[in-house]
Amino acid sequence: MSENIEKITCLIIGSGPAGYTAAIYAARAELHPVIYQGMQPGGQLTITTEVENFPGYPDGAQGPAMMEDMKKQAERFGTEVRWGEIVDVDVTKRPFLVKTDDGTQLLAETIIVATGASAKWLGIPSEQEYNGYGVSACATCDGFFYKGKVVAITGGGDTAAEEASYLSKLAKKVYLIHRREELRASKAMQNRIFKTANIEPIWNSVVKEIVGKKEGFMKAVTGVIVENVKTGEKKTIEIDGFFVAIGHRPNSDLFKGKLDLDETGYIITAPDSTATSVKGIFAAGDIQDHVFRQAVTAAGSGCMAALEAERFLADQE
Repeated sequence: MSENIEKITCLIIGSGPAGYTAAIYAARAELHPVIYQGMQPGGQLTITTEVENFPGYPDGAQGPAMMEDMKKQAERFGTEVRWGEIVDVDVTKRPFLVKTDDGTQLLAETIIVATGASAKWLGIPSEQEYNGYGVSACATCDGFFYKGKVVAITGGGDTAAEEASYLSKLAKKVYLIHRREELRASKAMQNRIFKTANIEPIWNSVVKEIVGKKEGFMKAVTGVIVENVKTGEKKTIEIDGFFVAIGHRPNSDLFKGKLDLDETGYIITAPDSTATSVKGIFAAGDIQDHVFRQAVTAAGSGCMAALEAERFLADQE
């Protein structure tokens, strides 16, 4: 193997709250971490406007600004943050041989995977146009902004039912739009939905368009156009916010066949740990958490991953 291959003690793949928190702890432990930011530097928070539930920001913060703060804090302790993607990892032996999208090869003593998960979207242009201006894929993140207002959510599984239930405690009215006549959610979740007076299901319907108003740089959702899949009838429902709850896709393609994944593609970690099925590789944040999916829990698991990487290296010595 070429002596020119760069050797890295702690490689962090991904740059959301999990990746940057892991970098802060790894850098303070003198592991000299290197972060590769990936396709979406800063992670999902960079497409979130206002974040009000992260500790330490009493007046809230803009998602991109918060991620820039985390990046600066990681760099302050010596983290090297790089543009680019990791395209291949040989997990069969340590140090791990890693290849980047520009052809660079690295040898990593430990790896922390913090590539996150991406929300599944409907794929209509107006969805992205109003993303962050009334369109969201996270009710627990953004539901507070619709206190006393009218919202709609689309989806039919447990996630949609849970988020509709959560929104019902804040919003005046919640429309639950689903393409079938019954939900896929568990019976317990369905019963909760049907017993909630301010949740109104819109059956056999799909979202065709999100409508809104624009004034200069400001945009706001004002309604949603739905189409009945049986009759073809279209109607507009007036709303203040629209939530997509059709699931998330873990960004784990790089590790298929290399690390143990669950049936939906999330990396499996040991109980009370971020350790994966390969010794020396750890996973933190939404790539291994399909339950909470919050910035603060991602940051917590990033801390865990760095501490575990430090202990792992100490044990090797």
